[in-house]
Amino acid sequence: MLHLAQIRHPDGSRAVVALTDAGAATVPGFATTYDLAQAAIRAGRSLATEVAAAGDGLPINLDAVLAAGRVLAPIDHPDPAHMLITGTGLSHLGSAEGRDKMHRDLADPAKLSDSMKMFRMGLEGGKPAAGTQGVQPEWFYKGDGSIVAGPEQPLASPDFALDGGEEPEIVGIYLIGPDGTPYRIGFALGNEFSDHVTERQNYLYLAHSKLRACALGGELLTGALPGDVRGTSRILRGNTVAWEKPFLSGEDNMSHSIANLEAHHFKYPLFRRPGDVHVHFFGTATLSFSDGFKTEPGDIFEIEAAPFRLKLRNRLTVAAQPFAHIKPL
Repeated sequence: MLHLAQIRHPDGSRAVVALTDAGAATVPGFATTYDLAQAAIRAGRSLATEVAAAGDGLPINLDAVLAAGRVLAPIDHPDPAHMLITGTGLSHLGSAEGRDKMHRDLADPAKLSDSMKMFRMGLEGGKPAAGTQGVQPEWFYKGDGSIVAGPEQPLASPDFALDGGEEPEIVGIYLIGPDGTPYRIGFALGNEFSDHVTERQNYLYLAHSKLRACALGGELLTGALPGDVRGTSRILRGNTVAWEKPFLSGEDNMSHSIANLEAHHFKYPLFRRPGDVHVHFFGTATLSFSDGFKTEPGDIFEIEAAPFRLKLRNRLTVAAQPFAHIKPL
């Protein structure tokens, strides 16, 4: 199983690292995953074949590089505006429970919320037979490449936010080929990070609650994602684990197939622009917010799950956001 990572050397130069059962080493001739994927598309071969053709590079102790803060997000784009961050919600078994609590009609508790209705639609039609179209999922936009934090980097919440809560997820990463074909480069761990208090005020605020930073784990898993992914999400406060809970992902634990989520994202020509990168969060059913936990600046989010070897850790910070003064021309 091939894993890829991006690192920065002490001198500031960059490299792609291939992780296999034999160890970790740089991929000669490639400074970024983006360049490696572009080369594989041009050559008409897989990432694994492209890495093998590049030969053996410099051995890397990836744990030491991670500890030094030099492991980067596993994908970026030369122009961050051409890296789109999106996601789907209500896609996992159990994911509707927390959302339903936020959006339930208090005047009529027996009435199904729109969230529960959409979740049930996914249960009934989110895993269509091959070659057929399933029900479309909830979809949201988070931002562009400028909002992405890598491992051990701060996860900044704007000072106008009402909450900064973690969302441990699996992420699909894609590159659009020259002819408009979406190529899945692989999967990564992610912390989608949202403002759940804002969302709870009114479900129509979902779009606002998602316009936040996010974090990506340090490695890219190429090939297929296991059907059953089991991990742990925790929040550290000082030297204490303040909250911790297991989370599940992979298609065995989802109400939608990954193929269905991909089909409904890339059906739009806007998302098939050659050269663009897409980072798509597949959703979660596990949130500290659902347990009544309130995060604080300085808390550390920590997410881990096999088959990913590296933990995703980020410290919650608050960033001042001056009000934008609009000038008429």
